[in-house]
Formats: sequence, structure tokens, C-alpha cells
Amino acid sequence: MSKPLIHGSDPADGRIVSSRHLVSPKSPELSEFEFGLIIAWHGFARWMMRCMTAAGVKDMAPTDVLVLHHVAHRHTEKRLSDICFVLNIEDTHVVNYSLKKLAGLGLVRSARHGKEVFYATTEEGDAVCERYRVIREECLMPGFSGTEAENHQIGELARLLRTLSGRYDQAARAASTSAL
Repeated sequence: MSKPLIHGSDPADGRIVSSRHLVSPKSPELSEFEFGLIIAWHGFARWMMRCMTAAGVKDMAPTDVLVLHHVAHRHTEKRLSDICFVLNIEDTHVVNYSLKKLAGLGLVRSARHGKEVFYATTEEGDAVCERYRVIREECLMPGFSGTEAENHQIGELARLLRTLSGRYDQAARAASTSAL
């Protein structure tokens, strides 16, 4: 039997959530959002890995795919710290591992400029990214209408996700300094 929540009401009533005990009366919608984010992330991760496999590179983790595409972004060399910052990955070892894996596959190369190491895609890395783009256009984009209204809605959602990302980052900093 579950414990009653604040004032005996259940803010999760009628909501699709993954963890009823976390639903807050202040914003039950946040728990719905979090569940949506969980299933969206896993769907997106599956998509990235399968699209990359279709593009000719097997056994890439979602982080590997993200790192490769960011290194290819704008065809400019990137430092490890810049890649981590843009992708909001706190653990540099995770990105460094991906970069070594991608270098081993011949998709990225590194170059020293003074004390700094910079990464860029190789010709093969660029070709893989292009094949991924083509498969993305063929498999993912037919599900979208491309109308101004739909694109506006997607843009608003992207802005909301970036705002909420900041709130979660701030909460993570607060939690790391909390004493129980």
C-alpha cells in the first residue's frame, strides 16, 4: 500500500510518470516531463547508434556519436575541454575515451599546438558524418511536416530544454554541497 502524499491528495493522478514518489504538488508536470525526457533520451540514443551503424560504423556508444558530430561541427579543431563544455559532459575521461576510440577508427585526428591538443575529423570521419546525415534525412525527417508551426514548436521546446538544463545543473551543484 502506498503512503499518502501531502494533504492526502495524489499529484500523480492521471499523469504518466516513472516515479510516483517523486511527484511534487508544486509541479506534477515536471515528473511527466522527466519521464518524457527519460524515454526520449533512450529513443534518441538508440537512433544515434543505429543510424551510425547504417552509416557504416558499428559499436559506437551515444557519446561517441555526439563527440564525432561535434568535432565535425563547422570543420574547426576543438580542444577536449571545449567538447566537454558544449556537450555538457562533466567527466573529461568519458570524452577522452571517445576521442581515442574515434581516432582508433580513423575518424578523428589530434594535433598539438603548443601545450594544447586539438581534435578534428579525418576525411573518413567527414564521410561518415555525411552518410549519417543522408540516413537521417531518409529515415527521420519524413516524420516531420517541416511547417512553420511545427518548426516553431520544436524551437520552443529546444529553448525550454536548455532552460531546464540550467535548472538541473544548478540543482546538481546544490545537491553536491548538501549534507544529509
